[in-house]
Amino acid sequence: MEFLLEPWELPFMQRAFMVAAVVGLVCGVVGVFVVLRGMAFIGDAVAHSAFPGVALAYAFNGSLLLGGAAAGITTAVLIAVVSQNRRLKEDTVIGVFFAFAFGLGIVLVSTRDSWTTDLSSFLFGQVLAVSSGDVWTVAGIGAVLVALVLVLRKELVAVSLDRETARAAGLPVLRLDLTLYVVVTATIVMSLEAVGNILVLALLITPAATARMLTERLWSMTLLASAIGCAGSVAGLYVSYAYDLAAGGSVVVVLTGVFATVWCLAPRHGPLVRALRLRRLRRGRTAESPSPTT
Repeated sequence: MEFLLEPWELPFMQRAFMVAAVVGLVCGVVGVFVVLRGMAFIGDAVAHSAFPGVALAYAFNGSLLLGGAAAGITTAVLIAVVSQNRRLKEDTVIGVFFAFAFGLGIVLVSTRDSWTTDLSSFLFGQVLAVSSGDVWTVAGIGAVLVALVLVLRKELVAVSLDRETARAAGLPVLRLDLTLYVVVTATIVMSLEAVGNILVLALLITPAATARMLTERLWSMTLLASAIGCAGSVAGLYVSYAYDLAAGGSVVVVLTGVFATVWCLAPRHGPLVRALRLRRLRRGRTAESPSPTT
């Protein structure tokens, strides 16, 4: 029992649990709109597009998070503007800027002789090293992002489901695109310390995808995704402590395990549940069929 309670009593673990919980909750809420939009690729693109900003900040001894945020938001705005030209699909535009930004980051990093712990922590996360100030910063940014998304939820859903109809209805599609892209970027940058640049996409997409398997309603999906993201992040962090594993990787593995379980057992869409339902249906038909006369 002492071992089970030990991590909750350590100050650095308490801070890590709080950051993981907030990040998981915010990623769950924002990820719902990313999944509905079918733009999972944007999460990966923005996460990697932050890389040149981080490399530049590292080269000039600046703030890695501010550098990553500036580069990510710049890329997100460019993607939103260029993708308004319907000649090109959104995923094509994302692919162009994603490749360019990551390539630029590699070029910038190659100009340095060595990598430091700061830069590697950006790539792989360092949630156990967060300070009390980091906890309050993440909580404040997360509250603003969740509030903004919930206020604009109807408009964001309308644009996600049918852009042309939303434009015909008079909705400011470009402004809503920019808002969503900036929110996604801020969410990703906020999550980097928890899971790192490489794994942040899973935290943004997996809880929302899991909730999508369980419900068709937006509010239910949002609540489920936030709960799954929060609980899964805390559970993954606990697993990493108990077995001395990488924190970010453990969080992603736990969330993916939850997704796999729900995918199999979802009441309406799970293949195992459908197979059992079909088997019962066949048994019922067999029982109802008249026996052959002799």
